[in-house]
Amino acid sequence: MGTAQTLLLGAIAGITIFIGLPIARVRGLRMGAKAGMSALSTGILVFLLWDVLSHGVAPVETSLNAHDWGTFTLRTTLALVGFGVGYMSLVYYDWWLKCRRASPMVGTGATAADEGAAPAPHHMSPARRLSLLIATGIGIHNFGEGLAIGQSAAAGEVALAVVLIIGFGLHNMTEGFGVVGPLAADPELPSWRFLGLLGLIGGAPTFIGTAIGHVWVSVSLEIVFFALAGGSILYVVGELLAVCRRYSMPIVVGWTLMLGVVIGFATDFILTAAGG
Repeated sequence: MGTAQTLLLGAIAGITIFIGLPIARVRGLRMGAKAGMSALSTGILVFLLWDVLSHGVAPVETSLNAHDWGTFTLRTTLALVGFGVGYMSLVYYDWWLKCRRASPMVGTGATAADEGAAPAPHHMSPARRLSLLIATGIGIHNFGEGLAIGQSAAAGEVALAVVLIIGFGLHNMTEGFGVVGPLAADPELPSWRFLGLLGLIGGAPTFIGTAIGHVWVSVSLEIVFFALAGGSILYVVGELLAVCRRYSMPIVVGWTLMLGVVIGFATDFILTAAGG
């Protein structure tokens, strides 16, 4: 498969994340529907957490089974450091934002001085910041998927590359719903520009990973990015669970959260059944 064809298919796999984003502009939803969207988002991310960790740990187990202790030590270190950085970077980022919001310098005067400027992260609503964090975690995950697509095409495994593109495209379609789930509770309608930004953050890394994977095969790089994605997604799952609890609708949340996990596994099973 040529470079241009590979990049085109990688872009198609990434752009499907935009399909689920427009639902964030639907208003007039009842409280149960809002709780359901947040829980569905959580369920999809729970599946993605399992997905990225299994992909990241698989090469570590391979070196362990081969008794290649040097490679095992290196890959284990990369996985642990990547996971820690992915998780703690969002912990510190959220802490920094809360400190900025609590700063006495942020008040009426500061707001007036910033009128007309693009909203900074610490000026966003909690729902938008959470959606931005979800898009970031998914983007890191999709970079790892893009590497897999590019490396398969570079190795001449065209059928596998096409199957991966179809499967990851289905994954990204559901990830779009996961990104905008928290926005159901936001009283302000998100702009198309903001939704476009979320789509680029979550989907563009698939294309970038495909381009890099087509010219450079690196198991270590895959481990690092899957571990980073795992850490960041774990943090976001914790935040979303707190949002779901605030709705005080455990039955709705429970069923739709489980539905999100089922949807995630369903797309994964389709990919596996097709030979991926």
